[in-house]
Amino acid sequence: MSERKSPLKGRKAGDRRVRVERPHSAYFRYTGPGQLVAKPAANVPKSSLGRAWSRIRAVTIGRPLATEEEIGERLSKKKALAIFSSDAISSSAYATEEILRVLVLAGSGIALVFSLRVAIAISILLAVVALSYRQVCRAYPSGGGAYSVSKENLGAIASLVAASALLIDYVMTVAVSSASAVAQAYSVVPALYDIRIEIAVVAIALITTANLRGLRESGNIFAIPTYLFLGLALLMIGLGVARVITGQAYDVQQADAVKAGSEGIGVFLLLKAFASGSVALTGTEAIANGVPAFQPPESKNAGDTMIAMAILLAVLFIGITFVSDAFGIQPTLQGGETVVALVAGTVFGHGSILFYLFQASTALILFLAANTSFNAFPRLAALLAIDGYMPRQFAFRGDRLAYSYGIVLLAAVAAILIILFRGDTHALIPLYSVGVFVCFTLSQIGMVRHWHRHREKGWWYRAAINGFGAVLTALVLVIVTSVKFVDGAYLVIILIPLLVGMMLFIHRQYTSSRRELAIKPGYVAEPPQREERVVIPIPGINRAVIQAVNVGRSIADDVQAVFITDEPDDATEVKARWEEIVPGVPLVVVESPYRALVGPLAAYLDVLDAGWPADKEKPITFVVLPEYVARHSWERILYNQSVKRLRSALLGRPHTVVVNVPYRREDPETAQRPATRSDTP
Repeated sequence: MSERKSPLKGRKAGDRRVRVERPHSAYFRYTGPGQLVAKPAANVPKSSLGRAWSRIRAVTIGRPLATEEEIGERLSKKKALAIFSSDAISSSAYATEEILRVLVLAGSGIALVFSLRVAIAISILLAVVALSYRQVCRAYPSGGGAYSVSKENLGAIASLVAASALLIDYVMTVAVSSASAVAQAYSVVPALYDIRIEIAVVAIALITTANLRGLRESGNIFAIPTYLFLGLALLMIGLGVARVITGQAYDVQQADAVKAGSEGIGVFLLLKAFASGSVALTGTEAIANGVPAFQPPESKNAGDTMIAMAILLAVLFIGITFVSDAFGIQPTLQGGETVVALVAGTVFGHGSILFYLFQASTALILFLAANTSFNAFPRLAALLAIDGYMPRQFAFRGDRLAYSYGIVLLAAVAAILIILFRGDTHALIPLYSVGVFVCFTLSQIGMVRHWHRHREKGWWYRAAINGFGAVLTALVLVIVTSVKFVDGAYLVIILIPLLVGMMLFIHRQYTSSRRELAIKPGYVAEPPQREERVVIPIPGINRAVIQAVNVGRSIADDVQAVFITDEPDDATEVKARWEEIVPGVPLVVVESPYRALVGPLAAYLDVLDAGWPADKEKPITFVVLPEYVARHSWERILYNQSVKRLRSALLGRPHTVVVNVPYRREDPETAQRPATRSDTP
């Protein structure tokens, strides 16, 4: 960077000094010879519209964060529990109801007898999965969960299957949690049922905005409702158990309960109830996927948070199921109160402050449970993008160090699902569990291979834990897929291969382009030997065109202009003026009786190539496009539409380089002063 030195004269001879002006200092700082770091001022938009948009973004999602500030965005265990565990913990609000909705087909009495046993079986499965994933946190501190484990130990296809299943599960988490949260709201205010879709979509938009602000701030936002729900839920369970022990339990009278069936209790019905209740395990893998978001030591903190989450979820799940059974609570018809709302109303009393506070915290944590996916989905998408299986923009982080593209995509797809399924939690649930158990199984199989290959101290009992987890989760996967296949699980089974195929296609495209762009070892770039020519499409004769001609002259000696018109009289006038104003640059007039622009120009370039000697390599054709840039951004929609069409059409043409030459409108002060030879014509 150059410096300007301006001598300053003082009042006395000894007062002479030199002012050193460094134009770069406001925008860059040196870190070494030829190496600069951009300051915040370098990113400030130049236009008034851009500055206004930047201020809106700053208010909405906060100021831009530098990369070195990332360590300050790391999460403590308390905040991480709120962010990464809200999905799993909040599932206790609807998992019991899903079990009861299946078992009630065998009669209300049967449902109350077997629901607790099913909940305990699912909690045992939760313990196995949590212990297995704690080891994933230890072995893979870079995050990625099932995808990273499968990629290293089971190969590319298995890792893409795991990634596809995870992506589907994260989308379903947002949709199911949002729909369930609205159900908690209209359990208290029935009038909200008619606008449940609108509420869910607005909530997803707000959560999206919070996540675009970054991890630490979203942790501050989500910690309060998470811990409020935990406190009130544990209090509710404690009071309910106390009433049962003291003999104060009674059967709740429900006018809108689902009609009990007379189907006999059988293995299939129990398995279906188990599969429905297994939604409680969704979100368990999120901590293993987000290990890099924890404060150091990342692996230990993530593992401790995993165990805390599993214990809390098991206590809540079994506790709510036990209390609901003790009071004879049954699921209601669509639009009625949820099971957890009935439990809260029975224990706290309908209309009490604690009842309303619990329902509000339940709705909030369910809305915020979607935040688990908003942290895990973008990180997984970024890993896939880095590996070349998703578009590269998913690996780019926004102003707040968040993976903005992944966050926005997740929000859009989840909102579409809410609209398509009319915000019905029970319609969405069947699509929910298949993907997560695919990931559980693949990650545990991969971990067995990991321990066998690395053989660290104590590897055999670690492999045994993961092996047992793999067998158990594979068995549950078969159960969940078979009993939920007709209800909607078939959609997930179809989507996973489609996503795998899409990611393989993207990877093949990136691999092909990388191979084409690769430079051979030992290659040294030399001046070009290939001939070059310049073609300038002109709309007429003006200052922008003359500037483009001068740029073309600086590129090559072979320069020609092309005027495409559907008015022959205009062509005659333009050609006469051209020969007078731009001597030495030939002008070719192409009449277009069908009033087309792109086709005649492309055909003319093809004719030039066809006329080139067959024994010589085709020259590089520079198509120089004059472009007028209006002073204000709102004016620019009026100009350069033809230039955009030409650029889009010619970008993929072989041995063709498209060059835009912008001519910017003069400032009023510049326009008023006398012109000199150095001014633009």
